Amino acid sequence: MKAVTGIFASFEQARRSAEELTAAGISDERINFLTPGASAAKIDSVPSTAGEQPGMGKAVGGVVGAATGTAAGAPLGMSLASVIVPGVGPAIAIGLAAAALLGIGGAIGGAAVGGSLENALTEGLPKDEIFVYEDALKQGRTVLFVFADNEDQAETARGIFERNGAESVDAAREQWWVGMRDAEQEHYIREGQDFSQDEKEYRIGFEAALHLSTRGSSYDEASAYLRSRHPDIYRKDSFRRGYERGQRHYRSLADHSR
Repeated sequence: MKAVTGIFASFEQARRSAEELTAAGISDERINFLTPGASAAKIDSVPSTAGEQPGMGKAVGGVVGAATGTAAGAPLGMSLASVIVPGVGPAIAIGLAAAALLGIGGAIGGAAVGGSLENALTEGLPKDEIFVYEDALKQGRTVLFVFADNEDQAETARGIFERNGAESVDAAREQWWVGMRDAEQEHYIREGQDFSQDEKEYRIGFEAALHLSTRGSSYDEASAYLRSRHPDIYRKDSFRRGYERGQRHYRSLADHSR
């Protein structure tokens, strides 16, 4: 399965896209939302075809609560959880994969989903971009991602997202770095380094520190993973400086969420 992701300025745009996805024949259990702390009215507006299963679990930054549905018409017929995301605050994860992406997973799969689908979805999670999704949530935007069975279905999803005003993950990632760049450039130059020459590797290292697999891990602790992902540059000083700076950035976000 292939994950297709869109970032929307409003929940309404994402909700409308979800309706079009289901109308196009994409199963609602393959549609997932991440949205800033949401009202009951907002959540109830998501189209569904089945009752939601009870769910609760552990989330990044700690669980503030888990919502459970007991009647037909609950969101997407899947798991719904309210969580605290470091640097963002309250957020809602709708759908098994969305919950798993925020670290909830496990207990919230629900009997209606089943282990095989849970495994298939979580294996295809777009994990490396989680810091982009968190930044979108911080700005009040909604992330919608869908798991397509084939390229035709993926292209259908992309078209629906585009018609409803979605920004691509790549564009959102660039905007995120634009917001970070000046401070990082100033810091790097202050350390006597050449940012104009090293920016690419520094940025890759910075982003690598924000991946789910490395958060909270020192450079040495994460070295095996970093070697597997970035074999040509992970030993470079510019990459390591970026990684260590990214770790400090994430710790700062987590501290501000407490």
